[in-house]
Amino acid sequence: MLLEKLRAIDFENIVGQAAKKADEQIIADWRSTGVKFAASSERLQSVYYAGIRKLLDCIVPNHKEHPVLQEGGAYAGCWLESTGTINAELLSRFLPRVSHSTYLLFAEFQREDGLIPYKITAVGPAYRQIQMVTPLARSVWNHYLMNGRDASFLRRMYQAMSRFDDWLVRYRNTRRTGCVEAFCTFDTGHDLSPRFWHVPDTAHLNDARLYSPESPILPFLAPDLTANVYCQRKYLALIAAELGELDADQMRWNEKAEQSLSSLYQYCYDETDEMFYDRDRNGEFVRVQSDVLLRVLACEVGDRNRFDAALKRYLLNTSKFFAKYPLTSIAMDDPRFDPSSAYNSWGGPVNFLTIIRTAHAFEYHGRYVELTWIMFPIISAMARMTRFSQTLNPWTGEEGYTDTYSPAILGMLDYIERLCGIVPTPDVELWFTGLVPYPMDHGEEVAEETAYSRTVGGIEFELVNTRQRSTVYRNGEVFLRLPYGVRAVTNHKGELIAIIGMLASEVEGTIQHEGKDYEVTIKGNERKVLVGESFVTMSDIGLVTPAYR
Repeated sequence: MLLEKLRAIDFENIVGQAAKKADEQIIADWRSTGVKFAASSERLQSVYYAGIRKLLDCIVPNHKEHPVLQEGGAYAGCWLESTGTINAELLSRFLPRVSHSTYLLFAEFQREDGLIPYKITAVGPAYRQIQMVTPLARSVWNHYLMNGRDASFLRRMYQAMSRFDDWLVRYRNTRRTGCVEAFCTFDTGHDLSPRFWHVPDTAHLNDARLYSPESPILPFLAPDLTANVYCQRKYLALIAAELGELDADQMRWNEKAEQSLSSLYQYCYDETDEMFYDRDRNGEFVRVQSDVLLRVLACEVGDRNRFDAALKRYLLNTSKFFAKYPLTSIAMDDPRFDPSSAYNSWGGPVNFLTIIRTAHAFEYHGRYVELTWIMFPIISAMARMTRFSQTLNPWTGEEGYTDTYSPAILGMLDYIERLCGIVPTPDVELWFTGLVPYPMDHGEEVAEETAYSRTVGGIEFELVNTRQRSTVYRNGEVFLRLPYGVRAVTNHKGELIAIIGMLASEVEGTIQHEGKDYEVTIKGNERKVLVGESFVTMSDIGLVTPAYR
């Protein structure tokens, strides 16, 4: 029985002995979360624990002997665009102490003029570019909500991010448009992307305040950088309110956010293409359709109608980004598209940083089912991983450049937990998702049954999924049963709040909870809340299906 297999897992034994002294506490921290995973497929289960072993290699003591996350592989250090934001945001569900220390590094090494380092390595901080993607304020806010609401941590980060906002206004708005400007390729981390052909990789004289005076096209008005600051300012307003700042400060951040949003659409959005592009200094759009679109959407830009249009036309379009293993970094119908994953490239292959940035963009608009169409093939590829590379080949799913790359490891942990595990959310909810990985590749089993555990507030929860049903245990006792293809939303005590349909087809069946039976029918993406003795539909947005041209 899979539940017995889950309970029998000796985490320390399966992960192995600590390779360095700091690993002992990290292993103890992981054990305290109660997170374990078992699968009917030994292959997927083995990949899961191999990933955790490699994750330990990506966590090192900093100069104060506090554990911090490293990017891993060929990247010896902590990068703002990834390690210090989206990577740490995901890690916060598993090892919050490491995420906490990682965030604080960027505040500690902030330069006197307000510039936050783009990376921090063993030799110290580096400042030659800005390299921003996921908004730091969102990651910090979610970490704060999920891990004890440490006001001193929040205030320190708020002060650092406020000063950085001032720096960006001072040095990255030279054209006075209200957009954030890209001075070089590495400002967005888009190595080898056609977006930045004929643009220097680094800022002029390695000074993030300068762009090359010899360039006929710089600076770019950059949609992803502008969207980052828009979202950053939205969350800074939330943080200001939480910290009891003056109403005027909260209003100031919201007004600045709206200004960023207005500039983004005025200068970087093409209505005909429904696409965000850089605009060069000559007023020309840099017409490269790239993962910039997903980056902007992940910054909570646009309503559901705009997001759905982007899904249909681009993200779920097999001529654009919806490859056999999605999502590509450049539209596949662009003649500059290069699928090679053998090197560090944003010119075509699937990047694991894209994979881990995807979920928020979809879930923010309630597109849970459509997200599974990304997760199913990627998890099939993950089941074959041995190195945890930065890139995947979009045709074959084979691993590419480098290894022991923390975004790949965290992507695997995140997708397994979202698809068939127990996800704690910043909204103080728990998601129990009743799906199992689908055999996308040659009909080979990924896992026909799964089991997952997590301890929350001293309560041990366990979820067992088969293709017929899901069973949830609380402190060893069954308290919830679901038909396959349903996500249950509870509070931290396990009290049922809502259900969500997770399949493209309609699901019918019986939900058993706390001794009561509920006959339910639920459609894909439909959300029903429990009101009294029945489930009531709160939203029913339908599906956005794939396109081909």
